[in-house]
Amino acid sequence: MSRRSLQAAVLLMAGVAAGCATVGPDCTRPDVEVSDAFRGQAAGDAASASIADETWTNVFADEPLRGLIAAALARNYDLRIAASRVLQARAQYGITRSNQFPSIDAEVGAQGQRTSIGTSDDEARTIGVARIGASASWDVDFWGRFRRATEAARAEILATEWGRRAVMTSVVSDVASGYYQLLALDLELEIATRTLATREESLRITRIREAGGATSLVDVRQAEQLVSGARAAIIDLQRRIEQQENFLSLLLGDNPGPIPRGGSLTDQRRPPEVPAGLPSALLARRPDIQQAEQLLVAANADIGAARAAYFPQVTLTGSGGAASTALSALFTGPAAAWTAAATALQPIFNAGRVRSGVELARARQEEAAAAYQLVIKSAFREVADALVAYRRAREFRDTQQQLVASAQDARRLADLRYQGGAASYLEVLDSDTRLFAAELDLAEAQRDEVQAFVEIYRALGGGWRE
Repeated sequence: MSRRSLQAAVLLMAGVAAGCATVGPDCTRPDVEVSDAFRGQAAGDAASASIADETWTNVFADEPLRGLIAAALARNYDLRIAASRVLQARAQYGITRSNQFPSIDAEVGAQGQRTSIGTSDDEARTIGVARIGASASWDVDFWGRFRRATEAARAEILATEWGRRAVMTSVVSDVASGYYQLLALDLELEIATRTLATREESLRITRIREAGGATSLVDVRQAEQLVSGARAAIIDLQRRIEQQENFLSLLLGDNPGPIPRGGSLTDQRRPPEVPAGLPSALLARRPDIQQAEQLLVAANADIGAARAAYFPQVTLTGSGGAASTALSALFTGPAAAWTAAATALQPIFNAGRVRSGVELARARQEEAAAAYQLVIKSAFREVADALVAYRRAREFRDTQQQLVASAQDARRLADLRYQGGAASYLEVLDSDTRLFAAELDLAEAQRDEVQAFVEIYRALGGGWRE
């Protein structure tokens, strides 16, 4: 190929590429109604900063809990899977983007052949041919099919990255919630152990009274029932504690084992009011909303890639090299050869395949748009649910504390009445059972309060900032 011919071919390719168009609609966000404040948000809180803007190290003060979260972020299997998906999306982007550029291949070959005309070795001939050359092929992206596909692949990268951050948010909240559940079980075990000690002492005294004739054997059997009930509760709590530790170990990416503790459940910091911030800021903070938006961008770009199949597919090909039967003449002028070609392929009839492909891409875009709107509405609901749960959990915990105080006094009075002969042991049995249940309910109320706080942090999109 002469220099002038090569320059003309390059100019032709550049001109074709410069005139390329891009078909398909540009992506626009669906309209979503956003209120001025979350339902259940404290008055005057809408303009304040959100707690989700804080890193998890500032939100959770318990040092062992911080260590557990850090370990989970480093070893959790769901996070490792999400990180792998990001790498896959990046590799797929590289594959898709490469379609926009020419592909060039090199070829080196040699061939030998021996022919025998007669039966004598003098009449046999050996022929050898050596070849060296290169070929290039370029599917010109005249209608933007590959550019739209690259746009979709780029959006897929961002979607998987936001998906990884969404997993981070879930891991942080799951570890914190699981840790508080473990502390609640520890508190219930402490209550059950203390109750067992009290009931065993009551059983000892009742046996002494029965031996002295001051009471009947029925009272002894009722006291034994209280002791057995406390022991059964302890056994069940020990089972639940070990299973909760196994659950947390899985979140940490470890084999089942013990989990370190810090302060007790009642020592965990719980602000009276949690700033939620503006609902509009939630759209930029929640990773799952950002992920849904990027999936919408990818689905929209796929429409353009599908519509490009209506138009001609332009392909430029060329090859050049040398071939000779003698190596010494391989690089001489007569041995050189080249070819160049341009083709355009226009679909005429394919039984509606292209049209169906466009309709499929458009339907997927509509699905992605609806999913984007649903994620936003679900996020608003989760925040509202978490805010009301935290407020009501605090109110319930206050009420439960009053109930425990009343149950403790009732248990004391029932014991005094029994000791004075003014009441049967059945009254002691009933008041003791009520006190034990009230104390366990208070522990669960304290757990629900701190877990509602964790849920607010997660629902607002906190936990993925490092």
